[in-house]
Amino acid sequence: MIAKSAADLINKQKEHFLISADQVANVFEKNHLDHAFLVLTKIGYSKIPVLDKDQHFKGLISLSMITESMLGLNGIDPSNLSQRQVCEVMQKDVPVITDNDSLEEVLHLLVDQPFLVVVDSENIFKGIITRRELMKAINYMVHELDKKYEVNLRENLS
Repeated sequence: MIAKSAADLINKQKEHFLISADQVANVFEKNHLDHAFLVLTKIGYSKIPVLDKDQHFKGLISLSMITESMLGLNGIDPSNLSQRQVCEVMQKDVPVITDNDSLEEVLHLLVDQPFLVVVDSENIFKGIITRRELMKAINYMVHELDKKYEVNLRENLS
């Protein structure tokens, strides 16, 4: 359980956690892999969300997933990228969160993920929370904690 004082200070930064959907590069599940390859290459991110035409979150696509689909018996063959769709190679088993998830749950998930996808109750993509944004809030908390709260150290006597 997160100490209330720490959670209060981190949550003061909560409005900065979410990078909204309109600011996050994404592709559609029916896009061809050559399009996803170009998007990923141009933006410089290793992984981006995949949506359907109604903005429902479907999964994540990465350069490595696309590259894996180009590997053949005789080396790399990019010729099939224009025939294959993103939905054929994307990662579908992705942890997602909602606005109702606790700070503790977000922190646990971000240990293993560089970012978390945020969806609403109907799985509409709302944006992402990055490890970087949460680390900025934690940085704020560790610098402000003893200014806002009286901190009492207890020694473990066991």
